[in-house]
Amino acid sequence: MSSLPSQPPVRPVQLAIAGLSSYVAEPTPIAEWADSFQVPDRKDPSKYLDGPMVEKVLGVRSKSWAPDVFQNQEVVTEVAREALANAQISPRQIDAAIIVTCSPYQVLLDQDAFYFLKRLQIPDSVVPVQLGAGCAGMARAMQLATQLAAENILIVAYSLSSLYTQTPLYKQNPVHPLGRSLWMSSALFSDGASALVLRKNGFRGGLAFYSRDSLAFGPEGGFDDPLIHYMGGGALNPPGQDKSEALSCFGMAGDRVKEYYMKGMMLNHQTLIQNRPTYLTDVRKIYTHQASPVLTNGFLNHLIETCGIPLSKFGVNVETYGNLVATSTVKLLHDDLTNGLVRAGDEICISVVGAGPERGAFITRIA
Repeated sequence: MSSLPSQPPVRPVQLAIAGLSSYVAEPTPIAEWADSFQVPDRKDPSKYLDGPMVEKVLGVRSKSWAPDVFQNQEVVTEVAREALANAQISPRQIDAAIIVTCSPYQVLLDQDAFYFLKRLQIPDSVVPVQLGAGCAGMARAMQLATQLAAENILIVAYSLSSLYTQTPLYKQNPVHPLGRSLWMSSALFSDGASALVLRKNGFRGGLAFYSRDSLAFGPEGGFDDPLIHYMGGGALNPPGQDKSEALSCFGMAGDRVKEYYMKGMMLNHQTLIQNRPTYLTDVRKIYTHQASPVLTNGFLNHLIETCGIPLSKFGVNVETYGNLVATSTVKLLHDDLTNGLVRAGDEICISVVGAGPERGAFITRIA
């Protein structure tokens, strides 16, 4: 029997990135955020955690934090319009649309997807697909895209972290099982929006894979923690019921997040190597999920040391913007395209893990 862990099935990617866009707020220094948010110091309740202490715990120097900006849905709409314009495609040519968010403007009936498709003037015959996905949302969206017969696919991803986590419940919450560390979600997760257009244009060299890891996590049994615990607002803890509001918070299971990120990213790398042995040198850039500075740099340093790949092969923005959730990798790619570091015809790789848990990676080309 092979000693290698079981690998998820790999699908061919015949979709190239024809256009993309992203938007994040001007970085807010973490000291400014800390002064505004005022996280109580457990050791001395009369004091608050200052910027240096937050940076020491989480590693972020600044973050995209703009509730006044992102409360307007048109910010996301405009990002999607820019992606369509960059792809030189009309909204009426889009025949599939996937919306990716774990922090929607409206929580039920996929109303965000209906709203954006209407505002973008995408034909009524296009089914609105809304994925309630977090940091691995791009892997889930690409895996779904490879199974569609569509020719032009729009993917829109956004995180509204400031609108969800600016409440006092993230400072003091004795009800949520992870209540003592909820402030970290507010400090780490950031606001951002991104969109990309995938087009079938004759490209045949890509690949994609995806795993929930619920039945098996590599050679081991399934991973049993969702990583992010948000238990309020649904039928189990419905709105208006006692404790529902306190449970409606993003709680990070810190140790399990670290375990899943490091092993999940390694499993992604192993699957890529198994199916494309030269992927590290074939692709122009590799974009990994920007979970936190410690986790992101820890994994990248391991690849650099063991595979002899230069740091310039990778992108890192988590120390500047915080965790942009599904937008993190697209923002890196968008910046590299803008700066001429990636050009038409280049292959790129995106590898991510996230809450669920779920993970995946894909290789595609810039059209």
